[in-house]
Amino acid sequence: MLKAKQILFPRANEVELEEVDFDPTPAPDDVIIKGIVSVISAGTELSCLAGTAKWARFPFRPGYGMIGEVIAVGENVQGLKEGDIILTHSNHASYARAQVITVKVPEGLDPLKAVFARMADVSITALRVSSAELGDRVAVIGMGLVGNLCAQLFSLAGCDVIGIDKVRKRLEVARACGIEKTINASEVDAEEAVKELTEGEGCEIVVDATGSPRVSATAWKYAAPYGEVILLGSFFQRPYEMNVTELLERIHLSEFGCITYKGAHEWRYPVRDERKDFFRLGWPKYERPKHSVERNARINLSLIAQGKLKVEPLLTHLLKPEQCREAYFGLRDKPEEYLGVVFDWRGA
Repeated sequence: MLKAKQILFPRANEVELEEVDFDPTPAPDDVIIKGIVSVISAGTELSCLAGTAKWARFPFRPGYGMIGEVIAVGENVQGLKEGDIILTHSNHASYARAQVITVKVPEGLDPLKAVFARMADVSITALRVSSAELGDRVAVIGMGLVGNLCAQLFSLAGCDVIGIDKVRKRLEVARACGIEKTINASEVDAEEAVKELTEGEGCEIVVDATGSPRVSATAWKYAAPYGEVILLGSFFQRPYEMNVTELLERIHLSEFGCITYKGAHEWRYPVRDERKDFFRLGWPKYERPKHSVERNARINLSLIAQGKLKVEPLLTHLLKPEQCREAYFGLRDKPEEYLGVVFDWRGA
C-alpha cells in the first residue's frame, strides 16, 4: 500500500486534503499513475462544490484532467509502459488509476503546458459542431479557460474571432494568447460593439462558453442572419425565467434571422478513436466516427507542443495540494485574480 493524497469535498462548500491508502497493483486493464499536475475546471468543479451538479454526491472527490507518470500497467494494456507521461481524466490525487483516456504527452512537452489540453478538449467541440469556415466571424462569450481556448482554436481554423467578457483580467489574458479583438461587456454595450467590429452584420458563429442560461437565451443578438449559436457551457441547474417567444422567433422566422442553436457537449463523441476498427470490420465510410475524445486530446497536445495553442498566459496560480481551499475559493470569489489554477503533486 502507498499513502496517497486526494482532494475531497466532504460537504457543500467545504474542501479538504485527505490521506488515504492506495493499492498500486493494477487490474488487467488498469494504468496506475503518479500525479504530476492537475488542472481545475472552474465551471464544473465549482458547481460540484456548491452542490448544484446533481450527479456529484457528497463526499465527492473532484478532478478533471491530470498529467501523470505511469508506474504500473495491467497485462491487457498495450502501448504504455512504466515511465511514460500521459494525459488522463483522473481525480486530483498524488496517485491514481488513470480514468477515461490515457494519451501520451509529446516528448519534451512541459506538464504545466500539457495539462491545459484537458480544457482544450472541452473547447474543441464548439469548433467541431459548428459550420465555421475560413474567414468567418466568431464571437466567443466568456474568456475563462474553455472560452479562451475555444477562441484560439477558431482562430487557428482561420476565423476572425472576438472575445467577450466582463472581467478585465480575462480579456488581458485573451489578448496575450493572440485574441486581438476583445470586448469588455461591463464597460460597453457588447451588442453594439460586435456590430461595429463586423460592419453591422454580426457574426456567423456565436459561442456561449459561460454556462449561463441568460447569456445563452440572448446570444442570438450577436449573430448575423442565418448564423449559429453554439452552447459550450453547462448550466448545472441554474434557473432562469423568460418569455421564450422572442428566442423562438429568432430561431424559426427568416425575417428574424433563422438562427440555429447547437449543443457542443464534449461527450457527444466516442471516447476511443475507433476508425481502424471500423475499417477492419468493413463498415461504410459514412458510419465511421471521425472524431473522438482521444483524437481531440492528441490534436490539442500537438498544438500546444508546436506553440500554436498558447497556454502559458492561462496559468495564474500553481498551488500545492495543501492550498486546495485557496484554489477553489479564489476561483469562486476572485475572478480578477484566478483563472488557470493547477495543483502541483510533485512534492506530495
